[in-house]
Amino acid sequence: MEIVCRREDLVFGVRTVSHALGGRTAMPILGGIRCQGEGTGVELTATDLERSIRCRIAAQVNGAGTVVLPGQVLSQLVGRLPEAETVELREENGQARLTCGRARFDLLTLPPDDFPAGARPEGKPVGSMSLPTLLQGISQTTFAALRASETTRLALTGVDIVLRDGAAKLAATNGYRLAIKKVPVDGLAEDYEGSFLVDATVLGDLSRVLAGVSEEEVAIYTDAGQLHFAAGPVFFSCRTIQEQFPDFERVVPKDSEIGLFAPRAELLDILRRLELFAAEESGAVNLKVAGPELELAAASKDKGQGQESVQLLKTPQKSMEIAFRAEYLIDALRRMESDQVALWLSAPERAGLIEPAGEIAAGDAGFIYVCMPVRLL
Repeated sequence: MEIVCRREDLVFGVRTVSHALGGRTAMPILGGIRCQGEGTGVELTATDLERSIRCRIAAQVNGAGTVVLPGQVLSQLVGRLPEAETVELREENGQARLTCGRARFDLLTLPPDDFPAGARPEGKPVGSMSLPTLLQGISQTTFAALRASETTRLALTGVDIVLRDGAAKLAATNGYRLAIKKVPVDGLAEDYEGSFLVDATVLGDLSRVLAGVSEEEVAIYTDAGQLHFAAGPVFFSCRTIQEQFPDFERVVPKDSEIGLFAPRAELLDILRRLELFAAEESGAVNLKVAGPELELAAASKDKGQGQESVQLLKTPQKSMEIAFRAEYLIDALRRMESDQVALWLSAPERAGLIEPAGEIAAGDAGFIYVCMPVRLL
C-alpha cells in the first residue's frame, strides 16, 4: 500500500484521532493509530475502548490496505516534519516508511488484526445540532462533574444527555452544584426519548476535537450503550456510563422569592478577589442582601478578610444572608456571556439558582445553574 497526502491533512488527521489514544494499558494495540487506505482517502482511527475517533483525509492510494502505527511516535513526528507539500507512507510486508521531503522514517507497526473493530451505527442519525451550540453546552456543564479520582459514584463523573421534545438537555452535578444546558436538536422525532450518561472528560475531548472542524452541524447517532457524533471528516464514538443519574429536575428551585439582578462581570471580579480570603475548608463567601446593594465578604484566620458591595439592578423586596463556595459561583459566571445575571434565593439553607438576565447572550440561552449554600455558623 502506498499513500500520498498533503502534509497539513496528515497533521490534522493524526492530531484529531490522538485524543483517543490509550495511555498506560495492558493492550499495546490501543496505543496505535490505524491507517486504512482505499480509493481517494485514508481513514485514521484511534481508540481506548471508552472513546473512538475516526478522521478521513483525502489521499492518493495505490493498493488498498491497512497499517497500524505507534500513536505517540506518529503524533509527535507529524508536528516536526520538515516543510513539504506532500507526505508519502508506504507499507509492505509489515514494514512502514514515511517520507517527507528529504526526510525518511522507518516506523514499527502493530498487528492490524488486533485493532478493535469499533461500532459503526446503522441507519440515519436521530437528529443534528449546531456545532457552536454543542460546544457551548459542553463548556457550560462538564465543569460541574467530578473526576473519577474524586468519587466512586460514576454517575457524578458524567454528563446526562437527555434527548426529548426536540431538544437535548445536558446536566452535570457533583452533589453540591448542578449545571443544566438545553439546546435544540433538529430532526428529532416527536416521540423519541433517550438518556445517555457520558463521562465529562470524554465530552471534553469531543469538544477539543470538534473545535478544529469547520462544519456548522453535528449529526447524532445512538445505539446500544454508545453515542456517536459526526461532523465533516470526523466521527466520534463514546461509551455511556451504565449508572442511574440523579433526578436533576427535582433539584431545580421552583419557588424562589428573592431575585438578585447584578452585572455579571463586576460580580465575577469581586468574587475572584474575595476568594483569596475565603477559609480553606469551606471556600465560603458571605452574601448579604441589604436594600439596593449586595454586600459580599470573606474571612479566614490565616488570610485576613475582605469586603465589597455591588449595586443591584433591581431592589429586592426581602433581605437575606447566605453563603456560597466562591469557586462554585465563579465557575458558572465565567462560562456565561450575558452582561447581567440573576441569583434567585428563598432561604439561607436552600439552594440558589443562577441564570442569565436582561438581554441574554445567544450562548447563554437554556443555561441554569443550581448551587447549594454553605452553612452559616
